[in-house]
Amino acid sequence: MSIELRHFRCFLAVADTLSVTRAAERLHLSQPAVSRTLRQLEQGLGVLLVDRSTHHLELTAEGHAFRDRAAAAVTAFDRALDEARHTTRPLLLGHPWAAAGADTTALLRRWAETHPRTPLVLRRIDDRTAGLTRGDVDAALLRGEIRTPGLNTEHLRTETRVAALPTDDPLARRPALTLADLCERTLAINPVSGITTLDLWPADARPRATVTITNTDDWLAVITAGSAVGVTACATAGMHPHPGVAYVPLTDAPPVPVSLTWRQGPSHPDIPALVTLAREIIGTPHPQTNAPGSWAAPSPDR
Repeated sequence: MSIELRHFRCFLAVADTLSVTRAAERLHLSQPAVSRTLRQLEQGLGVLLVDRSTHHLELTAEGHAFRDRAAAAVTAFDRALDEARHTTRPLLLGHPWAAAGADTTALLRRWAETHPRTPLVLRRIDDRTAGLTRGDVDAALLRGEIRTPGLNTEHLRTETRVAALPTDDPLARRPALTLADLCERTLAINPVSGITTLDLWPADARPRATVTITNTDDWLAVITAGSAVGVTACATAGMHPHPGVAYVPLTDAPPVPVSLTWRQGPSHPDIPALVTLAREIIGTPHPQTNAPGSWAAPSPDR
């Protein structure tokens, strides 16, 4: 049996929803048709992609590994059609949560001025590479160490870290904090796209409790509710100011590298121009993002 694009789309719908019923609704197919198509794909590949032995569907290890490759193949196919229909296509720039911080507006406006025929579209995607490995975007602004193979990386700058606390927390009134100041608080950790882990602290002096969230909106929600505190790069304050959150500099936390990243091999033809502009705008250090203890939130209109 030959494997076709419809098999990939069917598997991705099941992988996204973990339900044959919801996948069938998304694809406008019957449930038997979805089950049959998924089974054909597994037979064609010779591996089990979905574990059906439990009450809820789950991807197998092979299914998780195949998911990104299937998504990249479908995206490449769709883009090939788009490029055949249009002489130019947007340059999609992903980010998990903070984009270029206070420089985001300048980057988008300068690009629009210098490349009016190619829109630069910013997309926030809650994923370790902001959708880059799945082919959802052409490039991504990422923070932290990048260990994913097959990516080109241009280091732009480093940013200091800040603590994010409810505004009524006594620590929020301090001009600066240390990591040890947070040990008595519950820490919000985002394992999907975040860069904060308990490894920031010594093994014998870590926060006593953690709460797991999967996106920036939920991160802000648990902080404003007083359920947890967070640690993030200072650029987060510029992208996500909130009246219920105070961002306070952390004087002893290691800085965060900021990089522009894109896939190795064929890519959007305007990637080199984006790298050049990002170096010029984002690569210019700002005193408030590189001097520990002196950070202040940028004004919302910057």
